[in-house]
Amino acid sequence: MAHNCGRLYGLGIGPGDPELLTMKAVRILKAVPVIAYPTLENGKFLARAIVSEYISPDKIEIPMPLPFSVERSSQPYYDIGAAKIAEHLDGGRDVAVLCEGDPFLYGSFMYIYSRLCGKYPTEVIPGISSTLASASALGVPLTYRNDVLSIMPATLPTEILSARLTVADAAVIIKLGRHFAKVRQVLLDTGLFERALYIERATMPNQRIVPIQEITSSEVTYWSLIMIPSQAKGWE
Repeated sequence: MAHNCGRLYGLGIGPGDPELLTMKAVRILKAVPVIAYPTLENGKFLARAIVSEYISPDKIEIPMPLPFSVERSSQPYYDIGAAKIAEHLDGGRDVAVLCEGDPFLYGSFMYIYSRLCGKYPTEVIPGISSTLASASALGVPLTYRNDVLSIMPATLPTEILSARLTVADAAVIIKLGRHFAKVRQVLLDTGLFERALYIERATMPNQRIVPIQEITSSEVTYWSLIMIPSQAKGWE
């Protein structure tokens, strides 16, 4: 590990509502000289927008373009981002990498972490995941007592989704996007469609909750999920 180098922070910034930032995340945001964040393929800085009020003009910023489509390999993008971050760490500057939700729960930061954690002092700050924020927004407890919760990406093959959902007490299906039609059919085939709840952009100003029966494939965003809450009734 390099001497006199900067410290790397993986900063979980929550699902979208700036008020869901932790006090620790805000403190680090204000203290570090360098802030890195992923940018969407359309050029939007979603992660940065969540914490924009805490980014002062004197901060050095590192936008990291990342593809969100499965077909495109993310590896070279993370290699480039990690190299830019390493330059500042080598120069003795602390760097906070913004990560929506929680860094270690399907978070983009884990790929930066795997490239740099062995070379620099690193600290990961947990954040509220969109999976948990969605349960609150929908007003449904996810699990009771001995329930087992399964979180699965919609990108999984049909047969795996079906097998996992069949044995799940409660489930969250993330990364819907263009996979909604496939997931919808799996839910119908497994008899779970009527239990399923749909939400997109949880806690953001444009949050949207719509009965799943009214959703069409063309309108489903990557930032949406389906929740299948437990059928248990608490301590009854």
